[in-house]
Formats: sequence, C-alpha cells, structure tokens
Amino acid sequence: MDLFLYLQVIAGFVLLFVSGNLLVKGGVELSLHFRISPLVVGLTVVAFGTSAPELFVSVEAVFTNSPDISIGNIVGSNIANIALILGCVAVVFPIEVKRRSVLFDWSVMMLSFILLYLFGMDWIIHRVEGLVLFILILLYLFWSVIYSRRQSSLREEVFQRPRKKLWVSLLLVILSITGLYFGADWLVAGASELAIGWGVSERVVGISIVAFGTSVPELATSLAAALKKEMEISVGNIIGSNIFNVFSILGLTAILKPLEVSKRVISFDIWWMIGIGVLLLLFMIPLKKGLITRFKGVIFLLIYILYIWFLYTL
Repeated sequence: MDLFLYLQVIAGFVLLFVSGNLLVKGGVELSLHFRISPLVVGLTVVAFGTSAPELFVSVEAVFTNSPDISIGNIVGSNIANIALILGCVAVVFPIEVKRRSVLFDWSVMMLSFILLYLFGMDWIIHRVEGLVLFILILLYLFWSVIYSRRQSSLREEVFQRPRKKLWVSLLLVILSITGLYFGADWLVAGASELAIGWGVSERVVGISIVAFGTSVPELATSLAAALKKEMEISVGNIIGSNIFNVFSILGLTAILKPLEVSKRVISFDIWWMIGIGVLLLLFMIPLKKGLITRFKGVIFLLIYILYIWFLYTL
C-alpha cells in the first residue's frame, strides 16, 4: 500500500511540472494576443491556474469537516510560495524586478494577509466576509488589465506577433490547468495518507504537506518561466497566487460554507506569513532595478526550513 502511495506522489509531481510548463507557454501567448504585459498574465491567468489545486483542496476539505486542512492549506501555500518556491527559483536564476508597479501588487497581497487575520480573529470566516474577499479579487483583476493596457499605450510598447492561434493558446491553458488539478490531487491524496499514517495532526498536514503539494504548480510554473527568461511571470505568479489564495479561494470557500479558523493559525502561522511577505518587499528594493539574488534565495529557503521545524516541534 505504501509503495502505491509513493508512486502516486511521484506521478503527481511529474504531471505538475509538465502542466506548469504548458501553462507558461499558453500564458505568454495570451499576453501577446491581448497586448498586455507578461507580469499581468502572471498575476492573473497563470496565478489562477496554479492556484486551482488550492481551490479544489480547500472546498473539498471544508465539506468533509476538515477546516484545519482548508485554512492551513492556504496559509501554508502562501508561506511556501514565497519562502520555498521563490527561494528555489532565485537560487537557480537570480530574479530581476523591473517594474515599480509590483509595489501595488505586493500591497494587495499584504492587504489580503491582514484581512485574513482580521476576519479570523473570531475563529470563523463568515459568508459576508467571504463575499468581501471575492469582490476584492474581481476589482483587482479589473484594475490589473486596465492599468497594463494603459501603460502599454503610453509607452507605445511593441508586442511580438503571437506564435500560436488564440484557440491553441486557450487550449494550452485549459489542458495545463486540468493537468495541475489531477497532479495536485494525486500528490495531496498520497502525501496526506502517508502523513496521517505517521500520526501527524490535521493542521500540520494542511500547512506543510498539503500546502507544499498544492504549491508545486507555482514551483513548476515559476521555474519554467525562469528558464524561458520570463522573470515577470515568475514574480507575478507568486504574488498573484497568494492574492488568489486568500481573496478568491478562501472567499469562495467561505461563501459556500462558513470556515472555522484554528487559534494556532491566527496566533502563529499567519504571523509567519505576514513576516515573510514583508521580507519579500525588502528583498525586491529598489523596485525598478531590484534583484532577488541567490543569497536572498538561500535565506528564504532557510526561513522555510526553520518554520517547518517549529511546526513539527512546537
């Protein structure tokens, strides 16, 4: 039985990496078709696609009476996205920050973190609070597209001709998101079964193993973007995924069913998430010529290891 679970986890990893590469290709082509920057595609289409596993896992967890996995999955994924995923990418390829507009996107991400803390202070996220979160993601998407097109027009930016037809680009995105769903499902199911068999608590499983599994699409997509020198997608994907995780996924989950929040998540895990978010801004300064170096990537990875150590020992 354990051998089957291990094989299931490996198959999930492989499918996630392949799907992440397809998502980058489709995302870049869509940016050329709609004449918007790769950063906006990373913040929207790619971020939504790589956040899809968190949505599937969170909704399933809350309806199977496992709220700790649902909320832990989101908080753990946000921590992993910055400290683990961005850290890994920076170690392989130092990440350039070329646009000051990333400050706005970072600010929206931090707003989502703070609202999650405030809404969770009474240990439950109500339907009305979920609706507020979901409205905010719609406003953010609208602003991102409008702002990008306006800036491209002012700069008289010249876009390359798309290499693929629009329907092919859309098909690539749809196929990749489907692959991300099945890959995450295999990975999370196998890893969770193994961990629970080892006697690990539901909250720890959600924040560490399930969160890592659902963050693998971000790792696959960001590495694929870095290999193709599409660094804006790499950074935008991470920030955008974190925004989607709170505003869209938690918002939708809470609308469907009020979401219980563990006291430990509010008093411990969210503060790690906020602190790592602040560190990301410091590592991106100056915002127009910033560089997340290999050394900074190593720091991110060490912080993630320290957090996991505390998670399993405290």
